[in-house]
Amino acid sequence: MPYRFGMSCLVVHVHVYVKEGCEDAFRAATLLNAAHSVREPGIARFDVVQHADDPRRFVLVEVYRDTEAPARHKETAHYLAWRDTVADMMAEPRRSEKYTNVFPADDAW
Repeated sequence: MPYRFGMSCLVVHVHVYVKEGCEDAFRAATLLNAAHSVREPGIARFDVVQHADDPRRFVLVEVYRDTEAPARHKETAHYLAWRDTVADMMAEPRRSEKYTNVFPADDAW
């Protein structure tokens, strides 16, 4: 399918820095949340990456099919459980950056 401009997927990068010693517990809780999140109809992708040189740093790459999907995601039981489980693992507040999808086309996700 040829590429079209004006795609609508919302891509969110959530940056997380966890306390020393919390890396494994954070990763386990986050993988459980991600496994459930990709089953949501409004989520096209939910990637979890860990920094190669600083294992306390993670980025969650969340691709939502529409702008309302993040709010729906934050109402799910798995998100609420993740949020409560990892709250005390954070070395600093998590932060997010929002992007508009450019490539690949939304229907390629």
